Amino acid sequence: MKKIALIVLAFIPAIVFAQDSKFIIQGHVGTIGAPAKIYLQYRKDKKTVVDSAELNGGNFKFTGDIGSVPANGYLILNPKGTGMNNTRDYKSIYVEAGTLNITTADLLANAKVDGPKSNQENVLYQAALKPVNDGYNALEAKEKAAGDQAKTPEFIKQAKLEEKAIDQKEKAINKQFIKDHPDSYISLSALQSYAYSADYKDIAPLFDALKPAIKASPNGVLFAETLPKLKAVAIGATAPEFAEADTAGKVVNLSSFRGKYVLVDFWASWCGPCRAENPNVVKAYNNYKNKNFTIVGVSLDRPNAKENWMKAIHKDGLSWTQLSDLKFWDSKTAGMYGVRAIPQNFLIDPNGKIIGKNLRGDDLNDKLAELFGKI
Repeated sequence: MKKIALIVLAFIPAIVFAQDSKFIIQGHVGTIGAPAKIYLQYRKDKKTVVDSAELNGGNFKFTGDIGSVPANGYLILNPKGTGMNNTRDYKSIYVEAGTLNITTADLLANAKVDGPKSNQENVLYQAALKPVNDGYNALEAKEKAAGDQAKTPEFIKQAKLEEKAIDQKEKAINKQFIKDHPDSYISLSALQSYAYSADYKDIAPLFDALKPAIKASPNGVLFAETLPKLKAVAIGATAPEFAEADTAGKVVNLSSFRGKYVLVDFWASWCGPCRAENPNVVKAYNNYKNKNFTIVGVSLDRPNAKENWMKAIHKDGLSWTQLSDLKFWDSKTAGMYGVRAIPQNFLIDPNGKIIGKNLRGDDLNDKLAELFGKI
């Protein structure tokens, strides 16, 4: 139940700096040898780069030119050498100018990282996030140990409460890191994560406090461009109007629901966390659909994937209005609402004002019970 399994994020472009840069990533992982391989994955020029190296007595080395893009990436160790997807032993790093040394006696996840500025800051950031990762690991272990008991309403409710507490802890850690490191582009990544569950009034001051060079970087400029969108969907703002086609191809306007409480729910058939949340959304809809409440689903399904979208609607029992332009992360409505992660939702009152956002699990039911009374 790790965070990466709870929220699906759009790719966040790396920050661009002024000059090309050579990098060396080298290290030592115990005494492991063939057929073991270590994989390097990162983004460069909007493309995913994957490289691999065989280990010889535990030693490995990657070299290359990161160009003008220092990039967040991963080193992934597979003792069997059968690919990146068949292992969970990885280390988050930054590919940047200079030499990065990775040393561990056992798991790559436990490796010591010694390298340039961004990696030093990443070490601090990952250390700060350790309680969050430990919390998710403990929750995952508890769920596994519970077996069939983990499917009971009582267990699920308690797990969601613990998950919420961990989410709040992560939010606080991100906020503090951003404040403490205004000259770090890692803070932009932390801010992107923080922005998922925060409102504009909390996000804007953090961005404004970043150093001019960080805000002027391409990733800083990109984030600055999202701020007006986040302001437009802040609590108390009038929800932006949109129009998209439903499953039958009929164009539906948000304003056609004026006079009702509307939950605009962003999701996709390919999004595991969205599908896991759907039973809760179905429950909320069935409880309150006769109390001036409805839902409008906006899917970020891929082009030419209408069949997958339709199957997911049917399988999950989503009986409310469903819309999509089938443009994946280029969804016009998602862009208008500043959505860069799903599941995400916005609760709108009968006057068109946004009165809630990112209401998941008990938070959604509690908010609706506050409005309509408990069922």
